[in-house]
Amino acid sequence: MQIYWTKINAIIKETPEVRTYMLDCPKDFTWEEGSHTHFALEGFNAGDKPNRSLIRHMSISTLPHENSIGITTRIKEQCSEFKKILRSLEVGDEVAIFKTHSNVPLKREDKNVYLLSSGVGLATFRPLVLDYFERADHVNKIHSLNIDSSNDFLFTNIFESAPDKKFTSQFVDTRKDYYEEVKSLSADKEGLFYVVGSDEFLVQNIAVLCEQGIKPEQIMIDKHEHMLTEFLSIDM
Repeated sequence: MQIYWTKINAIIKETPEVRTYMLDCPKDFTWEEGSHTHFALEGFNAGDKPNRSLIRHMSISTLPHENSIGITTRIKEQCSEFKKILRSLEVGDEVAIFKTHSNVPLKREDKNVYLLSSGVGLATFRPLVLDYFERADHVNKIHSLNIDSSNDFLFTNIFESAPDKKFTSQFVDTRKDYYEEVKSLSADKEGLFYVVGSDEFLVQNIAVLCEQGIKPEQIMIDKHEHMLTEFLSIDM
């Protein structure tokens, strides 16, 4: 396993609680849209075993041509030790990334794509939307639906409806409104549904989609293959 140590080159305050840490791209480090990585803080591998409290599974919110690896995360006032350390880091500090993989690349199957996310989960979809804007081949259209009760919606400069690009974006702040919209979107029985959020959020979305007649193979979640089957086979 290769561990890449790299430096923070910028910290962007997206909203009062959300920050994007922009990291230098190490030589030979590559990724694609929808990728996640293991993001670790200094000291995580100092002992005989990795200190898992200093490691988090994070989505990469940028594309390679942006020349920085973006890690977007919410840091609340009351937060974990990991987030407290992260909050104290500055430009020039080092972090580690390793085990990078994409479970949710953009499928180009001449279908409509629906991106369903909660809060900062939208960071996973930012690269998919940018990739689609650059090359719309074999994607009919994309609709993004995000729920965030904080009302501080993310990446509004990108997640803005663009009819000429066949892209629509929708933000809601209540669960009731969100799930009503999910039911409405699932009227498209041929669509591809991407879901990003907490495990509870995934389970609830899968249940609603399956109840509406969407097949498990039409649902994409950011989980490894062995966990994918587990989530998609939950007794609804």
